[in-house]
Amino acid sequence: MMSEAPIFLPTTPAELQSLGWSQLDVILITGDSYIDSSLMGVAVVGKVLQAAGFKVGIIAQPDTQSKADITRLGEPRLFWGVTAGSIDSMVANYTATGRPRRADDYTPGGRNTKRPNRATLVYANLIRRYFKNTPPIVLGGIEASLRRVAHYDFWSDAIRRSVLFDAKADYLLYGMAERSVVELAQALASGGDPTAIKGLCYIAKDIPDGYIELPAYEQVSVDNDAFIEMFHSFYRNNDPLSADGLAQRHGDRYLVHNPPAPYLTQTELDRVYALKFARAQHPYYAQQGQVEALKTIRFSIPTHRGCYGECNFCSIAVHEGRTVRWRSQASILAEAQALTQLPDFHGYISDLSSPTTNMYGFECPVKLRQGPCQDKNCLYPETCPALPVDHQAQIELLKKLRQVKGVKKVFVGSGLRYDLLLSDLEQGEAYLQELVAHHISGQLKVAPEHAQPEVLARMRKPDSGKLLEFKRRFDALSAKTREEPFLSYYLIAAYPGCTQADMQALKHFASQELGVLPEQVQVFTPTPSTYASVMYHTEKDPFTGEPLFVEKNVAAKQRQKEVITGKNEPPQKHRR
Repeated sequence: MMSEAPIFLPTTPAELQSLGWSQLDVILITGDSYIDSSLMGVAVVGKVLQAAGFKVGIIAQPDTQSKADITRLGEPRLFWGVTAGSIDSMVANYTATGRPRRADDYTPGGRNTKRPNRATLVYANLIRRYFKNTPPIVLGGIEASLRRVAHYDFWSDAIRRSVLFDAKADYLLYGMAERSVVELAQALASGGDPTAIKGLCYIAKDIPDGYIELPAYEQVSVDNDAFIEMFHSFYRNNDPLSADGLAQRHGDRYLVHNPPAPYLTQTELDRVYALKFARAQHPYYAQQGQVEALKTIRFSIPTHRGCYGECNFCSIAVHEGRTVRWRSQASILAEAQALTQLPDFHGYISDLSSPTTNMYGFECPVKLRQGPCQDKNCLYPETCPALPVDHQAQIELLKKLRQVKGVKKVFVGSGLRYDLLLSDLEQGEAYLQELVAHHISGQLKVAPEHAQPEVLARMRKPDSGKLLEFKRRFDALSAKTREEPFLSYYLIAAYPGCTQADMQALKHFASQELGVLPEQVQVFTPTPSTYASVMYHTEKDPFTGEPLFVEKNVAAKQRQKEVITGKNEPPQKHRR
């Protein structure tokens, strides 16, 4: 074990020299600037490896036109870890209508100039260009995780191979990966075979015994029904308790997809968040300019992982899992107390962050024994009676955080499931009272996404009646406060099945029932490995097989958005 671990993971030769390290065990390459925070996946993976006794360095946003950055830390002893960053690079670089994004919250100075398209492939190729016969290249992060099997790629409008084949990498770790990345490092350090590690994908000539064979890449790239069948099998085998291993032929080889790694226990999760993070941008990159994301995450506290909402357009279920795991109150309170010791902390915790803020503290006992149900969902069309919805733990946590010396206010800015709150007949109203009275900064964000029943059903979102009931309760409580916070609504245009007439109906609903014309309207983007992207590509409902209208004309998508916003943004073609 190392004696005194540095706060920042090294990123320069001078840092290696000061540590007395001649060679790193692992070098992590990321498409984000290096922000040392527990809300940044590459920093968490690096610190977890460091705590396990490995020497880890990070190279952020390397120049892809020269060897200066990629070679500056030398060659790792065990493996290279490659991630596109916190966002899929194509999502980061282009809007849903093909416009290049000018801003990047994870790049110094805020200009989107440093994350290449298909960053996972570019970085893997960059390593191969300057290091021959190098240690294994291991892919990870959300881009690799969501592109680990054959998938629909909106930006090329085609089914692409597993990113492991296209990157010519050695291994891929999917999901949150803290457990599997340590097991991989230990296996490589001891000269062992890592191919049995859960949460790992690799390429092989044969299918392991007992693995389910998915329809081949060559088949799903031309056969929509085969693609739907493949995605059903992939999605259903995504939980550590119930998943089988998968294999998919690509040419004369197979993508081997091991079952997911077991989720971290609460004790293990607490241990991860107890690691020392600088909560700052590494000085080497800070001198290039500040990153906008740091304003949001520097004083935020992550509380739990996973989501059982399973919205069809969302990738959280595939990447983080459908089972919610949460930190102990003691762990969260200890982090809040640590924040108060920072010299530039002024008493405001900017967010208790999570995929869905009010899923903290309870899970379905049936799911915890055997994994998610295959024939029904936790929240759609109604909250399952087996789910013991109870907001009491969250209420207690919020009250305790308010009592921490040095904390003036704790904001809850992450998404709220209002249908989940309404289903809690005992504590739901008390939780809403707590939020309105103490934890909202002007507005509370909710995401109804639409109002038309057919569109909501294909999104797997609650009916608009629940939104109106929630609004009635929220408004009544808000009127009693001095600040009078309000609701902010997120909506989606051009979703599969959504027509111009549906958007007109949504506009009527928003103006007549909500009393607003929301500005937070986005054109639907088919992100990899979601049911919505399956609908978009196949123009079918994957659950019924019925044909589905899908708006694919860029100008018509923009017109759907303009029904609500009235803003005209000329579409542009994106680069592939």
